[in-house]
Amino acid sequence: MLAAPYCTRHPGLWKMLMVAVCVALLGCLQAQEHQGHVSVILLGATGDLARKYLWRGLFQLYLEEAGKGHSFRFHGAALTSTEQGQEVIAKILESLSCPRDMAPSRCAELKAQFQQLSEYRRLKMPEDYLALSKDIEARIQHEGLREAGRIFYFSVPPFAYADIARSINSSCRPGPGAWLRVVLEKPFGHDQRSAQQLATELGSFFQEEEMYRVDHYLGKQVVAQILPFRDQNRKALDGLWNRHHVERVEVILKETVDAEGRISFYEEYGVIRDVLQNHLTEVLMPVVMELPVNISSLEAVLEHKLQAFRALRGLQRGSAVVGQYQAYSGQARRELQKPDSFHSLTPTFAGILIHVDNLRWEGVPFILMSGKALDERVSYVRILFKNQAYCTQSEKNWVPAQSHCLPRQIVFHIGHGELGSPAVLVSRNLFRPALPSASWKEVEGRPELRLFGRPLSDYYAYSPVREQDAYATLISHIFHGQKDAFITTENLLASWGFWTPLLDSLAHEVPRLYPGGAENGHLLDFEFSGSHLAFSQPPPEQLMPGLDSTPTPSDFQVLRGKYRESPLISAWPEELIARLASDIEAAAVGAVQRFGEFHLALSGGSSPVALFQQLATGHYGFPWAHTHLWLVDERCVPLWDPESNFQGLQAHLLQHVRVPHYNVHPMPVHRHRRLCAEEDQGAQAYAEEISALVTNSSFDLVLLGMGADGHTASLFPQSPAGLDGKQLVVLTTSPSSPRRRMSLSLALINRARKVAVLVMGRMKREIAVLVSRVGREPQKWPISGVLPDSGQLVWYMDYDAFLG
Repeated sequence: MLAAPYCTRHPGLWKMLMVAVCVALLGCLQAQEHQGHVSVILLGATGDLARKYLWRGLFQLYLEEAGKGHSFRFHGAALTSTEQGQEVIAKILESLSCPRDMAPSRCAELKAQFQQLSEYRRLKMPEDYLALSKDIEARIQHEGLREAGRIFYFSVPPFAYADIARSINSSCRPGPGAWLRVVLEKPFGHDQRSAQQLATELGSFFQEEEMYRVDHYLGKQVVAQILPFRDQNRKALDGLWNRHHVERVEVILKETVDAEGRISFYEEYGVIRDVLQNHLTEVLMPVVMELPVNISSLEAVLEHKLQAFRALRGLQRGSAVVGQYQAYSGQARRELQKPDSFHSLTPTFAGILIHVDNLRWEGVPFILMSGKALDERVSYVRILFKNQAYCTQSEKNWVPAQSHCLPRQIVFHIGHGELGSPAVLVSRNLFRPALPSASWKEVEGRPELRLFGRPLSDYYAYSPVREQDAYATLISHIFHGQKDAFITTENLLASWGFWTPLLDSLAHEVPRLYPGGAENGHLLDFEFSGSHLAFSQPPPEQLMPGLDSTPTPSDFQVLRGKYRESPLISAWPEELIARLASDIEAAAVGAVQRFGEFHLALSGGSSPVALFQQLATGHYGFPWAHTHLWLVDERCVPLWDPESNFQGLQAHLLQHVRVPHYNVHPMPVHRHRRLCAEEDQGAQAYAEEISALVTNSSFDLVLLGMGADGHTASLFPQSPAGLDGKQLVVLTTSPSSPRRRMSLSLALINRARKVAVLVMGRMKREIAVLVSRVGREPQKWPISGVLPDSGQLVWYMDYDAFLG
């Protein structure tokens, strides 16, 4: 306000000021008109992903940016010959279409421009990249442009990344002052180790800020809205978004298509690597993570995301159920030219139970599920809230859509399904959500539509004003240098660190077979209890056809048949242990109901450790208070010695369950400060204790193992004690240290109501085959003498021991 009078008195100064302003404005206008040239190089330009999504996304980018100051050139590149590549690209470009609200004449004009600016070139050798760089520089110089930057989109298999990256880094980087952006498509590795190796390799060529790892689910409108939704509705959600109010969270991606045509990829990755480790995990993070004060801060969001990863409880084998549609192995045989005997273990369906160990989410189950050949195509995140209300009046008198007794849920409906479009749904008995009105609108009423058990009218439902393609959105973000919707190296390695242990534990898992589509029925339904997930229906059991045939374990969930004329149960180790534990619990419950107590004799060694752990953590209905625990055999060492069988029982079972101390019966190997001295009569003392407490000295169940030499308990071929005669408990000699042992005799073992023999590991395959063929010769193979007088013998063998 003070400058005008001063300038009036000094007109020369006023003219200089006006000239300066005009020059500045002209400079701004010129900068607006010539912001620089951008080269987009699409590698794998003739591939399936490029055909379906990437060229369409690049065209959308051009439609948005044309006339805003940048000039463009789009280079489609592949290994295809120039002539063939040009023909393919021409067809793809001709098929492109504009948004519905664009005038046809404007569309035709821009499409013609885009076609003119797009070309195909073969990029195969390092010199091809150098030639490309020189061509870009020559064009820029010829047209008098300034280079703004280059985008390289890797739509190629990961094994090609390193060579391409090396060529770009050495001979195709833009000059000083221009940026480089390298776009990478999943899969980013196969496990934590390979992901780390790939990250290190790429890190030697590119800076972190130059790399954009694409997970296209992060470009979907509803997924991108989860954090803003939480931010815009903080007041309503602050008291609800926690373990006190959330019953469970579901993150779901169902597909009706199968893997036909993609079998080679699927055989290597499977459903967990293909969908859960990336898409569903990335969708889970904005739900689980703490909400930053400023969600626009990329650094704050990333830090909170990494904190959420660190809070995820490690996954165990019991955290997952897996399945495979029945036609998959046949498709794999055809596409991969495998023999008729080939059966794949690749899962095409998986349900995963995740827990978050922090104050907000402690105890809340998070269910991730995805599969092919299911009954519908749909993806969503569903937050189901607890409801402790009780309505006195019947449902017909409830206030429509607002009763406190109605289910309360928030659904981020990502796409497809009966709704058919992206949407955010909030139960009307929760709160009316705030969403940006410029980009979200209320869904029109559809009286016939029901979602998650309720009519659509029960929800405040909002959908995007204009639906946008995920790839088009992400390509726009890449062009503008916005990294909030991409996966950083740190983020990637945190995800693989979480998933790799589970993938390793499932490597030999036999998936449950399902027919596909609506015929799946309830076959894939699963239930969870604590940290354990299991199919609701029992596993399909099939009869083992016999030892002379060559069954493939991938055909079965559990094999049942005969071994040495006694029942055989065979499965992969986890299923086998779970089945044995369930059978022991059933025997315990039955014995307690009939006799008031259960007498269980357990072998030592490494084989039953997994069983002890399973009984301790997964069988809360086990009647421990009425169970007596006895030892089948013991090493002649003090009970506190690490080699003591009792010490193993104590560490893996007794300290985790409530068995009365007077019901625990260790073998008396340490008497009068001596170990297994004949004159101390420890064996006789244990026999007398058994006779006094166990009716007819008949244990309800005896658990045995089988050694590689055919021994069982501590009854060895070289030590005849206990193999004949009526003595109940004997001292024996082992061929390995510690040599002195105490053991139940064959006579006592064969009095049991049930004997279970657990045989696990590939090293037991040879003895398992041998024992299957011999008669009853306990002096040579003590295990062959096990045959209860009036009880039942059941063999539990894992596939490695049984089928090799």
